[in-house]
Amino acid sequence: MSLEIEHKYLVRNLSFIDMVSHSETIFQGYLSRTPDRVVRVRTIGERAYLTIKGVNHGDTRIEFEYSIPLEDAKQLFTLCQKPILKKTRHYVEFEGFKWEIDVYSGYLSPLITAEIELPTSDTPYPLPPFVGKNITGDPRYYNSNL
Repeated sequence: MSLEIEHKYLVRNLSFIDMVSHSETIFQGYLSRTPDRVVRVRTIGERAYLTIKGVNHGDTRIEFEYSIPLEDAKQLFTLCQKPILKKTRHYVEFEGFKWEIDVYSGYLSPLITAEIELPTSDTPYPLPPFVGKNITGDPRYYNSNL
């Protein structure tokens, strides 16, 4: 079983910009969005993935992710519930931890969130200056609900 342990925050300022190591454009759509599971198709540049996620238990959930051909992902997008989400993901290292900052486009602009994946729920980590309110476990901010 594969577990994802993730904490998510709203971003309160753009101070992360000078810390970005690289960025990628992400498109993602949802084949299934139920309280028990989410099935997502995602492209990141020329790479594509199919991801299945279970129900959240606080900051933890089951997650399985598989590489798929880019052309398959493009076809699967036609089966996804609309709209297809678009965001730019910026990668930032802060005091030994990798943060992913998502800047949402289109109807979700100006939403910006920051996520950190952790080995355990109780792993201590420092908060960067751009991090605001903790929204971990708030279903309003699940990508599948946006």
